Amino acid sequence: MISADDLAHVEELAGNMMRRQPTLADRLLEEIGRARIVAPAKARNNVVTMGSTVTYRDEMSGQEKTVTLVYPEEADITNLCVSVMTPIGVALLGLSEGASFYWDTRDDQRRALTVLEVTQPQATRNG
Repeated sequence: MISADDLAHVEELAGNMMRRQPTLADRLLEEIGRARIVAPAKARNNVVTMGSTVTYRDEMSGQEKTVTLVYPEEADITNLCVSVMTPIGVALLGLSEGASFYWDTRDDQRRALTVLEVTQPQATRNG
């Protein structure tokens, strides 16, 4: 699931990344192609969208990590803001709480992760 508000921006990002990182751009476009597009008001609170704060568990190590999914210009790993244009960012977009997924790190390691909790930006700002 992706909100209609995020769709155009994410598609533009993927198009711009085609020359530099074609594999990642293709993967993002595939995810968008499979996603259900919804009005922002209809997006479910437990689904990862742009700006969501996500807690996930690495199934190999058992380690939990919390990150916020952002656009590349807002990415800041020291503040745990992960770009949608990274392998984990692409993998997280559209997942719901309880979903498990596999992704490949930049050094070609296969990881299994499970989404434990999703908090939407409005709840983060107001809560």
